Amino acid sequence: MITLITGTSSGIGLATSVALAKAGHTVIATMRNTGKSGPLEDAAAAAGVQVHIAPLDVTDPEAILATVVAVIAEHGRLDVLINNAGAPYVGTLEQISDEDLDWMMNLNFTGVARLTRAALPHMRAQGGGRIVTVTSVGGVLGQPFNDVYCAAKFAVEGLMQSLHPIASAHGIHVSVVEPGAVATEFVANAGSSLTEREGAEDAYSTQLANYLERTAGAYDAAQTPDELAAVIRDVVDSDAPAFRYQTSERSTMIAGMSLSDLDGSVVTSATSTWVN
Repeated sequence: MITLITGTSSGIGLATSVALAKAGHTVIATMRNTGKSGPLEDAAAAAGVQVHIAPLDVTDPEAILATVVAVIAEHGRLDVLINNAGAPYVGTLEQISDEDLDWMMNLNFTGVARLTRAALPHMRAQGGGRIVTVTSVGGVLGQPFNDVYCAAKFAVEGLMQSLHPIASAHGIHVSVVEPGAVATEFVANAGSSLTEREGAEDAYSTQLANYLERTAGAYDAAQTPDELAAVIRDVVDSDAPAFRYQTSERSTMIAGMSLSDLDGSVVTSATSTWVN
């Protein structure tokens, strides 16, 4: 299978690239900055596999189109698209600038939509394909101080769930994978994303401290990227993949709590304890 993966310089994307290459896929592993490809190259070499590394900034519409065109030109088809690139953002709405709001939505939602849209006509013409998007339990449960991150992930889930029945009629399987805490650079990056807004720092400082303490505890029991890669590999290999997958008992519990909470009171009562 010809497989295009985004966000492969570290974490889930790196592990998934190697896992699928080991399973026999021709992997086009993309990343915004190919100067950071060393860890992936080392992991692939250690596993005795080859991956094709290519630059792709998923916030660049022209780069998205050029990448898909290049894959089709070189390999003749595109069987699997794995939307993995993304970034966190810690901050409640009053702390989020317009620039960061736009950037987060572009990276975590619009880029996914554009890349998926670019892949669809090729998959449809060849009679099928698979689109797997790494979202988050934050795509089904709104989490304090993750306002814009969860907004983008909710949007991705809505997009993919809406697309699913249309795409499936053309042999294209659409799935989302919902991790909870994963032991990657993601949480470290989240800690550096907080923007200070005038008057907001003091107003929310106690709640933020409580949230960060709680979150640090959750990451003490985080899943590994290899565990996530194994789930994604199973989704890709499935003859009849489901739409939604959680990656652990905890992520299943969190998603189930939200999806069954018709008036929202169970979720908001629970998440209130994270910050108060």
